[in-house]
Amino acid sequence: MPIYTGRGDEGQTDLRTMDRVSKDSRRIEAYGTVDEVNALVGSVRPTGYDDVDDQLREIQNHLHVVQADFANPDPDEDDPQVAEDHVDDLETYIDAADDELEPLTSFILPGGSDSGAKLHHARAVCRRAERRAVSLAAEESINETAVAYLNRLSDALFTLARLVNQRDDVPEENPEY
Repeated sequence: MPIYTGRGDEGQTDLRTMDRVSKDSRRIEAYGTVDEVNALVGSVRPTGYDDVDDQLREIQNHLHVVQADFANPDPDEDDPQVAEDHVDDLETYIDAADDELEPLTSFILPGGSDSGAKLHHARAVCRRAERRAVSLAAEESINETAVAYLNRLSDALFTLARLVNQRDDVPEENPEY
């Protein structure tokens, strides 16, 4: 099966329902930005830490669910959808990392080790994905749990960036005002 079809050459693409929409629609922007987050998370692995890598692998699978959720304006009960347990998983990851980290007392500059910097980058793009999802929700009905997931994911990526940097013995830097 060839990778190309030519169906998108005129700026249209298919949703999961097979409805054709413009590639610059809010729905496509939302799940396309989630795809960017997923690619960035994939660029982090392997971090050298099995627990973090396992969490990132699970996050990548969750992000495919978010994409499927956003790509389907009229989901059936059996269609992939983000659920509260996906958000709960992220909170578990955050809590476990926080137990290992020193408390955060001020803003930090994004960066650090290679993996830490990539996680900060993924977090920033995740925030953009969340903004795109909020914009879509203002125009069309979507699964609000997917928006909550992206919000919590940015927190998880931030926390995992801090954790990896700490394990890599890279100190956090604070902004100067």
